[in-house]
Formats: sequence, C-alpha cells, structure tokens
Amino acid sequence: MINIAIMGFGVVGSGVAETIRLNNEAFAKRMEGVTLNVKYILDLREFPDHPLGDRVVHEITPILEDRDVTIVVETMGGTVPAYDFSKKAILAGKSVVTSNKEVVAKHGAELQRLARENGVSYLFEASVGGGIPIIRPMWQCLASNQVESVTGILNGTCNYILTKMERDKEDFSTALKQAQELGYAEKNPAADVEGHDTCRKISILASLAYGKTVSNEDVLCEGITEIMYEDLLYARNNGYSVKLLGRAKKDAHDGKVYVLTAPHLVPETNALAGVNDVYNGISVVGNVVGDVLFCGRGAGSMPTASAVMADVLDVVRDCKKFIGWDEEKADFLGDVNKNVTASYIRTKASKQAVISAFGNVAVTEMAGYCMFMTEEMSDMDLAVKIKSLGEETVRIRIMK
Repeated sequence: MINIAIMGFGVVGSGVAETIRLNNEAFAKRMEGVTLNVKYILDLREFPDHPLGDRVVHEITPILEDRDVTIVVETMGGTVPAYDFSKKAILAGKSVVTSNKEVVAKHGAELQRLARENGVSYLFEASVGGGIPIIRPMWQCLASNQVESVTGILNGTCNYILTKMERDKEDFSTALKQAQELGYAEKNPAADVEGHDTCRKISILASLAYGKTVSNEDVLCEGITEIMYEDLLYARNNGYSVKLLGRAKKDAHDGKVYVLTAPHLVPETNALAGVNDVYNGISVVGNVVGDVLFCGRGAGSMPTASAVMADVLDVVRDCKKFIGWDEEKADFLGDVNKNVTASYIRTKASKQAVISAFGNVAVTEMAGYCMFMTEEMSDMDLAVKIKSLGEETVRIRIMK
C-alpha cells in the first residue's frame, strides 16, 4: 500500500480522492497489487460528512514527519503556502504531484532541481490543460522533434464565454454572468478573462519546449474583456472564429521565440477554430512530426484529477524522471512588438479616418463601428496608425 497526502481539498483535491475510491482496484491490477491510501488531507476546513473526514489535518508537520507518506498531492492553488509546502515536502524526501500552474510557472524549475537532488519526483501534468495529456507527450512522445510552435486554447472559462457570445448573440457581461452561474467562472474572474491563467500556462509550455525558464511576467498578456458580439459576427462572416490563445513560436529567420497571450482570429480551416465551450485545444508543431492536436476538457474536478493521478501512478511505478527545464532565464525571447502580423480592427473612427491611416482597406460598418483587417505589419507600426484613430479602437491579431 502506498500512502499519500492531499494538500487542499477543494474541487481538484476532492476529485483525486474520489478517483482513488473509484479506481483503486484497477490501479492495483496495473501495479502488481499495490493500492493507494489517502492518509492525510491538509485543509483549513473540517469535512465531518466526508468518508475521509477523519484524515484531515490543519498543519503540514504530521505529513512531513510521517515516513510512510511517500507522495504528496498539492492542489491548493496560489503560491502561498503551496510553494513553501511543496518545497518542504520535497526536502523531506517525498515526491510531489501538483495541478498548480502558478507555482509551476514561477517556481517549477527550482522544485524540479530540488526533486532531482533529493531522489524524488516533481510532476505537474495537470498544471496545463486539465485532463488533456500534454506535458508528458511533449517531453516523451515528441522528444525527437524540435518544437517549432505551441498554440493553445488554455482557458475553458474564456472559451465558454466566447462560444456563448457567438451562439446566443450576447454581450460579454451577460455571457460572463452565465459562466459564473454554471460554475465555469469564479466570482472574481479576472485571472481568466484578463488572460493571466492562459499566460501562466503558455509560459510553462514554452519553458518545456525550449529548455529555459520563460517567466509569465515577460509574456505579453491580453484578455477578452473588450470583445463584442459584433467582433465575433464579423469574424464568422469572414471565415474566422475568435479564440483566446497562448502562443509560443520560434521564428525561422532570427531564431527568437515569440510568446504571447491574446485574442486571435483563427481561420475556420484550423482545427482550433472548432474547439468550443469549456474545451481546451493545444496544437504542437514539431519539425519531424508536423502538427499534433490535443483536445479535451481543460478544467473541472474529475478531468484534472485524471491528470494528477497519471503522475501519481508514474511515481508509484518508480518512474522517477526529470520533466522540466533549466532555472536559467530564457535568453531567446523575441520582442513581440517587432513581430509582424495582420490584425482585425474595430473603431469608432470614421471610414475616412480609417482609409487615411490604413489605405484602401475593405471597411465594414456595423453597430456604429468601422471594422476591417490590415495587412501584415509590426505592432510598433500598427500602434502609430491606431493612435491616429483615437479612442474606442480595439485590435485582435489574426492567426497565420
């Protein structure tokens, strides 16, 4: 029997416990009779009505001092105290499995190094994409490739909102409220709708793909709060779908990696355009395999627990492995402001002003706005032109 501790008994942590209850017999068949036992649950709350309520502790010391506990599952969220507790568990000789993208994005390289030094594992499959296998496939299955790009719909909340707006002709506020009522969005949805959640996840994937630490603080981050139904309608009428994407792409000419989080017009011919509702989709392009698409539920109790348990079972099988990247800060990031791309623009400026700034572009007038697509140009050049149009001008990148 393998004893584990779960730190944080919320949506994901309780899902991990339920997965063990449901599938422990199946796990035993795969692991030569070994079963899993949840010995501790670390949480500030009590759970008197839960079958495992008697396992609850309110401080980490019993977990650290118990030599029978070999695996710690961290599903607390946030960096405090999750980072400190994870570090202490690793130093105490326990493998740590986490779903915490904030800790992985900020401290992942350090915790990976400490795990190697202490002969244990630090695994984080569930930190990106929820139930979608992506970390392990990138590290193992695509290991023979040089990664040319990673592009992902990485936040189910935003994807649900955009899908709802387009299908039901709703504004952003209405779609957000419905997402909150369904439990897809938090009471304070800023981390999702302002792009920060996606930004952390693409930072993790970029670090994994290119070998050094890409800090989310160095990644351009834009959300979906300014998007209107009319933008989605314009996109659909012109063969596109609007998605919030995290992107990391290595430029073939200068060798720099350009990483950003921002809404994009995605061509309907691209598979990501068909990823809707709360689903996530991640496209990885390798120089040997070409384009590979991963798709599935990107959040939720049981899908995320599925990814957590995949890591737990790897540890049980003694599959100690280094999955990660160097602590050294990435020195290969390109300036996205110099990157060249086409854009969609919505503005309150007159058609004459648009033509004056952008030349003879095809302008669609809708709901008091002028809408059009630009030729490819750098963000610096685009900013000058947009400034001439005045306030109430919104730009969305067009995915190549």
